[in-house]
Amino acid sequence: QVQLVESGGGLVQAGDSLRLSCVASGGIINNYYVGWFRQAPGKEREFVAGIGWIGGITNNADSVKGRFAGSRDNARNTVYLQMNQLKPEDTAVYYCAAAWRGTMTSRYDYWGQGTQVTVSS
Repeated sequence: QVQLVESGGGLVQAGDSLRLSCVASGGIINNYYVGWFRQAPGKEREFVAGIGWIGGITNNADSVKGRFAGSRDNARNTVYLQMNQLKPEDTAVYYCAAAWRGTMTSRYDYWGQGTQVTVSS
């Protein structure tokens, strides 16, 4: 059973940066496609960015292209989401999720508990 724990959220101002971390235990993270999702109040959960388990292939939603980037540190069994040029509309709870040797569109097997990101204008 893989457990994912996110951290790094917080309250920032528009234009600031944050780096979220997703630490995995109970499994080797480089066997998983790891996606980052977010859910704002009253809205559906949406895919934000992800990083592949092979070759480090990354995917990004159009709304964050050029601002967000996923990366991984296999030695630390950790995946990161670097978020730059944050906007108030980026405010949401951010989750990481893992899909065994999957892709962006795979069913995700494991989810973290989420970390709140709030961007003030």
